[in-house]
This record gives sequence, C-alpha cells and structure tokens, in this order.
Amino acid sequence: MSTDPSRRDAPYVAGETALLLVDMQRIWLEPGLDPSHPERGPDHYFYRQTAAQTVPNQQRLLAAARAAGVEVIHTIIQSLTRDGRDRSLDHKLTPIHIPPDLPEGLPPAALAPAGDEILLPKTSSGVFNSTNIDYLLKNLGIRQLVVAGILTDQCVDMAVRDAADRGYLVTCVADACATVTPERHETALKAFGGYCWLADTAAVAARFEALGAGRPGR
Repeated sequence: MSTDPSRRDAPYVAGETALLLVDMQRIWLEPGLDPSHPERGPDHYFYRQTAAQTVPNQQRLLAAARAAGVEVIHTIIQSLTRDGRDRSLDHKLTPIHIPPDLPEGLPPAALAPAGDEILLPKTSSGVFNSTNIDYLLKNLGIRQLVVAGILTDQCVDMAVRDAADRGYLVTCVADACATVTPERHETALKAFGGYCWLADTAAVAARFEALGAGRPGR
C-alpha cells in the first residue's frame, strides 16, 4: 500500500472517504422480478453470484463503514415520475422504468439505507450524469470513493470512470460487484482498472476498521 496521497491506493482518510453502493435493488436481485429478463431463473449465474458473494460482501463493507463513521451513499435506478417521462433517452429506448412507488425498486433489507444515509435515484446509467452526487460529495468533503454494485460492466463502470474524471481517488471492490457472466465481469475490471484501485472486500473492510479504530473515544 502506498503512502503517497496522490496514488489510487492511498490510505483512506477519516472524514474524506465514502462508500457508494450502485443499483442494489430487489428488482435486479430477486429472480422473477426483472421484466426485461423473465427467462432468468433462480439458477442463473447472476442470481447465484449476487446471493452467494456480492450481497454478503456488501453487508460486510456496510458494517465496517458504519462502525467507522464512513459516509454511505446508495444509488438506485428510479424515475422521478410515475410514467417515467423524466428518464434519459437511453432508458426510454431500452426501456428501463422503475416508478418511484414500486417497492421492488428499493434495496433489499440486507442492504437498505440506515439512519440518514443518502439514497439517490438516477435515471441514467451514470450516477454522476443524472444525480447531484458530485455536488453532494464535495459538500461532504469526500476525496476517496469506494464503489461496489451492479452491473460491473455498466453502471459500476460509469461510476468509476466518471468519479476518476472528476478528481476522486476511486476504489472498486471487485468481489462486491457482479454482472451477467463471469467473463463480462473480468473484462470490465480489466477495462476500467486503470481508473481506480481494484481491491477486494477483505482489504477494504480492514481499511474501514482501521479508520474506526482511530476514531475519538475508541
């Protein structure tokens, strides 16, 4: 691990680090809910992978982040209007539309926001394009952004690249992300790996725990 604060793997700094969970929603995670892919049953790779690894690893990250006082932000795909007229053109063409009052559009209980954690609805693949996350992160004093979520080669990819372009030091927690096939997952990590520090859950959780150990009163 480098001690150079200009490196992507620089040590996390208390008060300047946030965890971002991307699109961890029931509609994508629970078999039978995704209207675009009714053919995918519970034995599909994606559902098995997210249930066995992605969600448990994110639970571990959340627990460590919350204990350490690390800012936690959730983003979900969700239209602001019931008919989705506010969606991006791409989401209209795909089509992707999750109305604001759809329960399945929210995170599962295991990953639900706690306390006053921020939940940002987005209407495009890129959270930096269709939310005010950049403004929020700057207001919060965040310089280091830890990203995990789905899909690795779509919305996670965009979050990593866009955050890097805006001047954040980005960590992607590779084993807390997933996509439709293992090949797509690995290809994506190789493609955007130059924009971030690729780490695993154990390494990032240990860093969060170290931040917590240094908190006043600990």
